[in-house]
Amino acid sequence: MTIWIWILAAAINGLLAVAAGAAASHLFAAGAHRIALMSTGAQYAMYHALALVALAALAARGAGRVERFLAAAGWLFLAGTVLFSGSLYLLALTGTPVFAQVTPIGGIAFMLGWISLGISAGRRLWVSRRE
Repeated sequence: MTIWIWILAAAINGLLAVAAGAAASHLFAAGAHRIALMSTGAQYAMYHALALVALAALAARGAGRVERFLAAAGWLFLAGTVLFSGSLYLLALTGTPVFAQVTPIGGIAFMLGWISLGISAGRRLWVSRRE
């Protein structure tokens, strides 16, 4: 079940990343700053869509039992995408500077997600060394 959550989240992230990249190139031809915002948001969304697919693959290897740090990484990647990429998209589309204040929170969620993934890997290494 959890595997499909991450694959669905990855599919949505990937779709939105491609759509944002296309919007950046077509809607903001005259606004270099807005293109940069949309492109950055799209890049990070795509990176983390791929990370979610990898998490789903790792979760699948766990035979249905998803380790809590691995699950935390997935949720943090998803939160980071919404907050980081989403705030950049909204900033580019509206020009409202308040959205820029949300972006660092999304970046922190991304970093915490990578830390959680690292902890999950470290725990698995520790267990495998003890066996």
